[in-house]
Amino acid sequence: MVRQLSTFKPYVGALAIAVIAWLAFTLPDHPDAIGLQAFLRLPLEWPLMMLLLLVVPRSLRRPLALLCGLVLLLILFLKAADIGTQAAFQRPFNPYLDIKMLADGWNLMSGTVGTLVAFAGVAAALIGLLLILMLFLRAARWFAEIPRPGRSWFILALAGAILFGGIAMFLNALRVEARMPSYLSKRLALVIKSIEDMHVFETALATGTGPRAGAGLFGRLQNKDFVLIFVESYGRSAVEDPRYAGVTRPRLEGVQAEAERAGLVSASAWVTSPTVGGLSWLAHGTLLSGLWVDSQARYDRLMISQQPSLNRLFAEAGWKSIAAMPAITMDWPEAAYYGYRQVLAAADLDYRGKPFNWVTMPDQYTLAAFERLGREPARAAGERVMAEVALISSHAPWTPVARLIDWDAVGDGQVFNAQAESGDLPRVVWADPERVRSQYIQTIDYSLETLGSYMARFGKDTVFVILGDHQPAAIITGRNASRAVPIHVVSADRELVARFERQGFVSGMLPAAQTREWPMNEMRQVLIDLFSAP
Repeated sequence: MVRQLSTFKPYVGALAIAVIAWLAFTLPDHPDAIGLQAFLRLPLEWPLMMLLLLVVPRSLRRPLALLCGLVLLLILFLKAADIGTQAAFQRPFNPYLDIKMLADGWNLMSGTVGTLVAFAGVAAALIGLLLILMLFLRAARWFAEIPRPGRSWFILALAGAILFGGIAMFLNALRVEARMPSYLSKRLALVIKSIEDMHVFETALATGTGPRAGAGLFGRLQNKDFVLIFVESYGRSAVEDPRYAGVTRPRLEGVQAEAERAGLVSASAWVTSPTVGGLSWLAHGTLLSGLWVDSQARYDRLMISQQPSLNRLFAEAGWKSIAAMPAITMDWPEAAYYGYRQVLAAADLDYRGKPFNWVTMPDQYTLAAFERLGREPARAAGERVMAEVALISSHAPWTPVARLIDWDAVGDGQVFNAQAESGDLPRVVWADPERVRSQYIQTIDYSLETLGSYMARFGKDTVFVILGDHQPAAIITGRNASRAVPIHVVSADRELVARFERQGFVSGMLPAAQTREWPMNEMRQVLIDLFSAP
């Protein structure tokens, strides 16, 4: 019996190698391409690799098997990473740039599904890859033990498959391809291009853009506060996509009417975000530095540069620079670059309620706490405020959806506990793409409603600039959606708002389809110019 089993080992090994190699070579690198048709093709690398394992001298079989196994493992890893980054950010995985974001991915994943589940998922993936490698190496050893008669037939069959495939590929008669050399070379070219891009960014940092100091700037704001608000995942699709416009457009009209009743006027336009689906800090860095920051590598370099942020320019011009960042739950050394005088991270905002899954606190509480802990003390001390506020209620997983309450009832946030415990769990919502889209636009609606109420209540002597940080993931927008996000300027200073209209903004809270669109980095200079000119 043992002898019979050992007779079949080489053929079991051949089957295992064939399956693993076929999976690696035919697995698509884009989620939209996954399907049966993707695997119904002949990758020429497949018979070629098996042929090499048979014909090399015995002394080279183990090193070659290890090399082949590692290459297959690399291909599987890259394709799995491609599927993830294409789904989230609509671009391929970039080893040079994206490897630095693993910690941020872990924070989001553990905050959404829980640390234990996230750890189990990561561990399962790593163990799975290791098992695939071990299985391939064992199968390769068995495969090399094929007896001479069987070896000859295998060599002939594999050589015939390569010859047939080459002819078929030349004649374009069948789905025969050799994609892997091109796939790996393009990935290497992407890394090289990213390194070259960093040299370009270094040059931009060296030359700088815009003013280098804040003295004498922003005189048009006089005794006004300036509050810059980023709304999570608030993109152009939320305004124009027919699936969401029926919710968002009436809400923006309602916000405009509420603002006008409070004596405020508004103007709107579009800006192009450097990111999509996530990485909000790239958008923040882009707007506030005036440089195009579309990768983690650029962002990290910016953080140690001398390029002054918009926040720092305001601080040098006499404003108290404040950050209200409810998503910051760990040390935040990047705050030093921006030059804030006061940082209200999650713990500093004193929220005593329950989190809304990954979202640490609802937007209404963030704004109320910013007023109580930031603006009120500054005003009491006779200081003007420049604030950067990041609202996160519209961050994935978009459940549960918060609801606006009376501002006087906000307190320490415990009043939101019932809301935080309502609704379905993320795994229930995300089981249905239509449900995900519905939940998404409900959170955008909540954030906009909250902003309308907030500006009407707290907008005296304040200039607000509100914009999205980026478009949400493709599950919300569909493929090839615009990277634009809305931007709104709201103030009681009608002449100041009219300045924006003369630059291409349209009156009101609804930007039109043909309204001017700026790259987000250029908006920094627009703000400086219009806030500074007499």
